[in-house]
Amino acid sequence: MGGEMMEVHLLAAALRADRADVESYARVLSDALGQALPAGMVEVERRRRLRGEGEPVAVRVRTDDRELELRTARHGGVSAEIRHVVRGVVISRRTVGVDEWLEALAGELAKLAARDAAAHNALSRLLEG
Repeated sequence: MGGEMMEVHLLAAALRADRADVESYARVLSDALGQALPAGMVEVERRRRLRGEGEPVAVRVRTDDRELELRTARHGGVSAEIRHVVRGVVISRRTVGVDEWLEALAGELAKLAARDAAAHNALSRLLEG
């Protein structure tokens, strides 16, 4: 297995560890990685409350050609979707398991880290624990 693919699998495992709800993923993506990721790449949708920020119900990660969404499912747990986007228009969408979603996210983050030093450093800190 090549170094880049190994890094993607390690990153997916780090994201997967002890994180089974949207709130946990939202926290990791917006807090731990948020400052290193390009503005607008991560969007957290929250349930409105009278006070405070509200509970995260969805997290979306946008790249040039994909949108990855993880959402609190009505029956509990989470649902995951990967959308193919061309010029801002969703041309296909696919419901996937959380593991596949994490692999796709890890791949996108690894591509970003290869191009951007700040993202690379943030992902390295995440992998180191």
